[in-house]
Amino acid sequence: MNSTPLSTPLTAPRTAPVTVESDLQIAGDILSVQHLLQPAREHPATVAEFVGLARSIAANRAEWEHLVEYDATTRWYHRLRTVPQGLDSARTGGTPIGYEVWLLSWVPGQGSGRHDHGASSGVMTVLDGELTEHGPRGPLTLASGAQRVFAPGYAHEVVNDTLDGAVSLHVYFPGLTEMPMHSCSPARSEALSV
Repeated sequence: MNSTPLSTPLTAPRTAPVTVESDLQIAGDILSVQHLLQPAREHPATVAEFVGLARSIAANRAEWEHLVEYDATTRWYHRLRTVPQGLDSARTGGTPIGYEVWLLSWVPGQGSGRHDHGASSGVMTVLDGELTEHGPRGPLTLASGAQRVFAPGYAHEVVNDTLDGAVSLHVYFPGLTEMPMHSCSPARSEALSV
């Protein structure tokens, strides 16, 4: 009779747990990695393409610089482009999403008030000067060239906290149909219940 001990453990060698990294962890912030950005298209379809559109307009100062006005009594803005959504886009993959491009100026101390953009997503690009965005994570200083991407319903306030004028470019997709104002300012330490 063969007497092999039955108590020999049959376990696999121990290995380190597998770490799954997100695209952001692997590639970093797409807005800071130039080669990952998509070139501008006439009809952007992705967030990266809308970011590329904003960057191409920002780089073409001749298109917008002569339009900028500063007004201390009221907010100044100018619609640069409106591209409607194609009627067949939802059914047949036609023209993707309609969009609008806005140019805004900011005199020292001017702000937007706390607001969101309804059903629109957007890309905000600082063209000149410096702006402060007050959002859910606190204040963020945005220097010339900085970009922010936001989803529908994202509430924030943008303010020129400097002593110089500033200019920003805003791309909304689909086009902006509402901009609900919120009652408290994120610059204060009040919390909104959601």
